[in-house]
Amino acid sequence: MPAEGGTNNFMYETKNTTSELSEYLRIGVYRRPKTKFFLRAESFYNFSTEVERLVKEDYFWALRSSYGGSLHECSHGESFLRLVQNRFTDHGLYILDEPEAALSPQRQLSLLCLMDQLVKEGSQFIIATHSPILISYREGEILDLNNGMKIVPYKDTNIYSLYKMYLDEPDNMQHRLFD
Repeated sequence: MPAEGGTNNFMYETKNTTSELSEYLRIGVYRRPKTKFFLRAESFYNFSTEVERLVKEDYFWALRSSYGGSLHECSHGESFLRLVQNRFTDHGLYILDEPEAALSPQRQLSLLCLMDQLVKEGSQFIIATHSPILISYREGEILDLNNGMKIVPYKDTNIYSLYKMYLDEPDNMQHRLFD
């Protein structure tokens, strides 16, 4: 799949940003996914622009409707959810890199609901995230990349501990940070 996001049918590049990490990762697939999609939050604008270009220059009108309309005609978060609602289907493999960058906490909860429905339909998600909401997904496994890819319980993650500490005592945390 392209480094800037999309399906394996999208072969475009605005800047080579491929990490060496890709050379060391191998995904074991037990069944061939019906569809695949890679979403990188920071390059979603580029992907949306490429969809628009294909629609206008190459007359792929069906492409616009398969993504729920123009992804540029709504906010970053709304276009991201529109993509998931319209393009993600059952038995898919979806790799998301920091999707929370586009989403408010409420919209992260909406994404959890969409993910849960897709998982029930046989899809799989691999998500790199710093969101305590997204890592809380009850059917998910959390791999700590800083600890040898060890599976960790939700409440043992650094991100959970940090958010809990802050939300339990914001005044104390700000006092420690600022004074």
